[in-house]
Amino acid sequence: MKIILLSGGSGQRLWPLTNGARAKQFVKVLNNEQGHPESMIQRIWRQLTGSGLADKAVFAIGKDQQSMLRKQLGQEIKMVIEPKRRDTFPAIALAAAYFNSVEKISPQEVIGVIPVDPMVEDSFFERVNETEEILARSGADLALIGALPAFPTEKYGYIIPERTDGQDGYWVVKGFKEKPQQAEAQKLIEEKALWNCGVFSFRLNFLLKILKEQNLPTDYAELLAYYDRLPKISFDYQVVERTEKIVVLPYTGSWKDLGTWNTLTEEMPQRVLGKGIIAGADNVHLINELGVPVLALGLSNSVVVATPDGILVADKQMSPQIKQFIEQIEQRPMYEERGWGWYKVLEHINYDDGYEIMVKRLGINAGKNISYQRHFQRSETWTIVQGKGEVALNGVILPVEAGSVLEISQGDVHSIHAITDLEIIEIQKGSTLVEQDIERFLFNWSEIENECHRKKCM
Repeated sequence: MKIILLSGGSGQRLWPLTNGARAKQFVKVLNNEQGHPESMIQRIWRQLTGSGLADKAVFAIGKDQQSMLRKQLGQEIKMVIEPKRRDTFPAIALAAAYFNSVEKISPQEVIGVIPVDPMVEDSFFERVNETEEILARSGADLALIGALPAFPTEKYGYIIPERTDGQDGYWVVKGFKEKPQQAEAQKLIEEKALWNCGVFSFRLNFLLKILKEQNLPTDYAELLAYYDRLPKISFDYQVVERTEKIVVLPYTGSWKDLGTWNTLTEEMPQRVLGKGIIAGADNVHLINELGVPVLALGLSNSVVVATPDGILVADKQMSPQIKQFIEQIEQRPMYEERGWGWYKVLEHINYDDGYEIMVKRLGINAGKNISYQRHFQRSETWTIVQGKGEVALNGVILPVEAGSVLEISQGDVHSIHAITDLEIIEIQKGSTLVEQDIERFLFNWSEIENECHRKKCM
């Protein structure tokens, strides 16, 4: 059995803690068994490792998330990188093509697809393992996992069984209902319907046949080149709802989708994260990443979140509606974690004549460096406020420490390497202050150092 871990989403319903560059699965708001902070992706990887499935897994992930995945789980993690987000069907198809033409597994091999953001017990992964045997025994094309509902809710989709009197460890699927109203959800539960956990298992040749029928490549390199033209559609709509032979394995343990504030806060170990006070309040959580104190006074059943990307004060039950509102907000990410560290936008000013100024605070971890790069639309001023490091500037390597100031003009090729943890105030000045205004030449500091010592680069 092989595993595809779906990790390409950004989690808009957890705004403003998440943004286009900071996905929900990487935010450390949970605690592990030792009481240390961990992210959703670290939690599920720990559980997969314990179940023996980790060495069989590959992550399907967006290209802007690969450095964060390696930072949290290590450099050896296998991943299939989506050139752009196109929903779950293209992501699963790309990973299947990887197994087919890169790992060259048997077409009869079973593939299990698991999202990375649910909160589940370890026994959940035992059920995932069992889908391989259930597919063989049932003759089905797809095996799903459905959780026994704890209560009627409009937040989840439901799997409707044909009957529930079998003793085979699985039920034949009759149909699906996506996020029904409360009354209908209660009726579905009475009919033994299950919450849809978003897990799919199938033989590789099942999906390869679908790709061939749609005249899509089954070779990984070819499908990667074709990716921008794939339909932007979910695996549920493109495959599941068009498949007749489907079974579901009931899961009796706890299962919770952590994709909204009302569900995530139920699993958060602290009521307050960051500088803040909750007083005279009931069932309130506060997360503050700003440098100013936040007071939540007299609230009830609410979540208060303050980050560089925005401020949210919401009733927990209404928090799943956040997505429809933030789609109206056009703003670049104000905080992002990278493989080398992090940055936070402190101020961004747009003048009437098109000139812009952006002030950033950068943290570069000891031993890390940014790429050797240049910009064409902006100049930068770096002020080192903490730590020691080395700067490569137009082929010359210079030592820097707290108090050092460097002027980087348009076209200057530059990089910085942290000897100890570095903090920098960066002031960008120019006409187009976007991440795309970067031409990168080298990535590893040893390569940069060798090239710059040998001759003046570029």
